[in-house]
Amino acid sequence: MKATIDADECTGCELCVTTCSEVFDMEDDVAVVKGDSVPGGAEEDCRQAAEECPVECITIDD
Repeated sequence: MKATIDADECTGCELCVTTCSEVFDMEDDVAVVKGDSVPGGAEEDCRQAAEECPVECITIDD
């Protein structure tokens, strides 16, 4: 599973970081993905972060 963020769309609300800090972090006021793939055990939280993103800038590829 892989997560990506459209930095041009991200508003920096930090909801994804709060929901899934294993995958997401903040850098220069926008969210970034920490690694190349979602670690085992973080998939559900990662999907939740994508679903709750207010600007829908997170994409999940299984």
